[in-house]
Amino acid sequence: MRAPSRPLRSTGVRRRAAVVGITCALAVAAAGCAESQRGEGGGEGGSLTFGAAGAPDLFDPFYASDGETFRVTRQIMEGLVGFKEGTADVEPELAERWEHSPDGKTWTFHLRQGVKFHDGTDFNGEAVCKNFERWYDQTGAGQNNALSYYWIENFGGFADGAKPSLYASCDSPDAATAAVHLTRATSKFPDLLGLPSFSMQSPAAMEQYKANDVRAVGDSFAYPEYASAHPTGTGPFKFASYDSGNAAIRLERNDEYWGEKAKLNDLTFRIIPDETTRKQELESGGIDAYDFPNAADLKALREAGNKVEVRDPFNIMYLGITQKNNPALRDLRVRQALAHAVDRENLVKANLPEGAEVAKAFYPDTVDGYADDVQQYPHDPARAKQLLAEAGATGLTLNFYWPAEVTRPYMPDPQGIFNALAEDLREAGITVNAVSKPWNGGYIDDVDNARADVFLLGWTGDYNTPDNFIGTFFGTPDNRFYTAASPWGEQLATELRTADAEPDDARRDALYQEVNRKLLSDYLPAVPLSHSPPAIVVSERVQGLVPSPLTAEEFAGVSVTG
Repeated sequence: MRAPSRPLRSTGVRRRAAVVGITCALAVAAAGCAESQRGEGGGEGGSLTFGAAGAPDLFDPFYASDGETFRVTRQIMEGLVGFKEGTADVEPELAERWEHSPDGKTWTFHLRQGVKFHDGTDFNGEAVCKNFERWYDQTGAGQNNALSYYWIENFGGFADGAKPSLYASCDSPDAATAAVHLTRATSKFPDLLGLPSFSMQSPAAMEQYKANDVRAVGDSFAYPEYASAHPTGTGPFKFASYDSGNAAIRLERNDEYWGEKAKLNDLTFRIIPDETTRKQELESGGIDAYDFPNAADLKALREAGNKVEVRDPFNIMYLGITQKNNPALRDLRVRQALAHAVDRENLVKANLPEGAEVAKAFYPDTVDGYADDVQQYPHDPARAKQLLAEAGATGLTLNFYWPAEVTRPYMPDPQGIFNALAEDLREAGITVNAVSKPWNGGYIDDVDNARADVFLLGWTGDYNTPDNFIGTFFGTPDNRFYTAASPWGEQLATELRTADAEPDDARRDALYQEVNRKLLSDYLPAVPLSHSPPAIVVSERVQGLVPSPLTAEEFAGVSVTG
């Protein structure tokens, strides 16, 4: 659903349910609903080993913001809503149907019956509300943006009232129903509940293993036993073990799953940060599939009999700018100089896969509110030097962060991309201090806490709304971009909130188009670089994998033969 006034899309057959029926009574003020019935099946056997590009920090998705954590927890846990396989379209998951009040502030979810968490706890309305209350009641380190990232970016504040929150309360009139009350209408509800961070987790397991007992330790965090060894959801796979010494995470089929059982007996994720090593492991039979193959290897991989699936691009890579520590970066002319310094055309041709394209804005043109007439910044080192001189920033020095030990859908070769951009900046007279840290070994923590001057990062959309892109990036003035250092930081956040809350489709699109224009002309809090079509490769023995534009593949329907 895009907005409270728009009916829910009818999205077809769920991957785990044998039958889907859609029975809705649509009214002007009520959302559509969808229902699906429980299935059986599964149990065909086989084991799959997937070569993951990075290590998850933990297995509690609420405290996570990275794709490698979500790749694992997505198999273990489910949300009230999910996304139709192979698309970004919302569909029922643990909620069979839902409707909202005329003002869009109360959403009533009618829950699937007979569902149990992996520890035997019943999934019901009380469990739904306990999950919401857990998220809302975070204190101390739990309120850190590096931990509760998705809550802060989507819901805002917490129960202490220090900052306003989209969430108001939750109540359960009966076991089959949960009502979520919001403080305002929003275009992103209920789609955002399909995010892995808002998966339903067992209240009993979270209490037993002290899920909220997360502590800050220096610049990092210490996680409780729940997050490292006892993640408990309702999904088709259960957590079995994490052998950190051998960098392997093992899941096993949940034979008590409410829907169609997983075909695989077990699923293992081997953490192999180096892309070349992942390719070699596939060739030797050490793994059955891996993500983000090098574009130069695609032809050879196919010729060897492997299946290379290229996803539709639904992402953005950007050169992030943090205004917190370097005063020069608060000057629009300096940020414009960076935009003119980087050669995005050459970057796309030399460092990104076939089908990648230069980004004109901060999300793809398939998302609502896209403006084609935004200000552009062609590669022009001389203009960059002129702007730096006008700003009194000649001789500018920047701490440029780039991530090691990871490959991202939008960033297939972090070091190569960094090298290209760093050379562009040097050509414009900028001194670059390179800072590299492992993705989950300090990089994300440093970036999210605004310690970089400029940094490489990006985003794969979680669902198809503008708010999921630019609202997530710039809706909070004190996040990784620290737009709070500029007089327009709060203004931009307000403009994004206003657009998100607009119930009329046409007016909302117009508001987002204007925000997109100002982002490139008046604000420029970062530099959009590219959109890439990431690939995923599986051996010829693997059947049934459906590539996702969200890079959110689910493995319950996959089998391995031979």
